[in-house]
Amino acid sequence: MPLKKIAESLGEVLPGELLQDVKQNVRGVVQGSLDKMNLVTREELDVQQKVLARTREQLETLQQRVSELEKALQDTANP
Repeated sequence: MPLKKIAESLGEVLPGELLQDVKQNVRGVVQGSLDKMNLVTREELDVQQKVLARTREQLETLQQRVSELEKALQDTANP
């Protein structure tokens, strides 16, 4: 059952003051659970994805350069 429907159902059954208390308690429990999960923001995720992409490009460039140097070393060792 979606949370919105649950909230609507509770709103129909509970008196206003009790409903506000329930909402605050639920909000506190959900926020506490989310805090324990060590979640990151979308912005933090985007930054890390860009860093990873840049690092991957650098790694590929270095791998290519090492291959070229190895080939050059083999060519000079075996004239």
